[in-house]
Amino acid sequence: MIAPDDKKAWVERSIITKFRKTIWAPFLEALRVYELVAEGDKIAVCISGGKDSMLLAKLFQELKRHSKTDFSVEYICMDPGYNEANYKKIEQNAALLGVPIKFFKSDVFEAANIVAGEKPCYMCARMRRGCLYAEAARLGCNKIALGHHRSDVIETTLMGMFYGGQIQGMMPRIKSANFAGMELIRPMYCISEDDIEHWRDYNGLEFIACACSFTARLEDDGQGRSVRREMKELVRELKKRNPDVEKSIFKSIHNVQLDTLPGYKSEGVWHSLLEKF
Repeated sequence: MIAPDDKKAWVERSIITKFRKTIWAPFLEALRVYELVAEGDKIAVCISGGKDSMLLAKLFQELKRHSKTDFSVEYICMDPGYNEANYKKIEQNAALLGVPIKFFKSDVFEAANIVAGEKPCYMCARMRRGCLYAEAARLGCNKIALGHHRSDVIETTLMGMFYGGQIQGMMPRIKSANFAGMELIRPMYCISEDDIEHWRDYNGLEFIACACSFTARLEDDGQGRSVRREMKELVRELKKRNPDVEKSIFKSIHNVQLDTLPGYKSEGVWHSLLEKF
């Protein structure tokens, strides 16, 4: 058994040694390619308590340690209505990993259930983001960093095609429409979820999953299957025939050939191939 103090050092060391190629290098690649962190930034790293956001926090701590860029970080965690066990688990992991989290409360879980009825997930995500922007602004931050990874990007793209009738991706950085001067960034954009899970398991860490009562209720009723989970299973099957299928899908959203499409939408305006005739 690794003592807590030693475990923190072990986890930090693993990021830049064992997981240097699969996690640290893709993290730095996203920062460089999409220009996510700039001189003078104050970034709110948003922690939900899951594996993705906790790894994001550790990555930013390592970045602060090694980067020549002068920026500052706040580690924030919104309590949208966690039960006592989940709240305690987040606190324990923060202490174990040495992440100085600042908690703040909201009533997002309750409000989302009331407003959105039996489909609160989309509404919950929007409300969470608004609360995170507001707290980041209060702390004087100009960016919020979320823990979405490459697998999220791929699954979102496939969901849009299969269920939304559109080709729509997930951007690595977005300017806020409601908070002037604020941006959302996704520094784990190039990291695979499989590698995040490997990091978690290698270090013997345990994190909370989705903590909302709605998700728990679906699982209790045996209805926990989601569209995103279907996409995960689809990609898993495709990888049996083509191990590089994830890399190919990810590359495709960076290589869109507009001249071959009959129509597309840009800045809210539809464009048709007929414009060329």
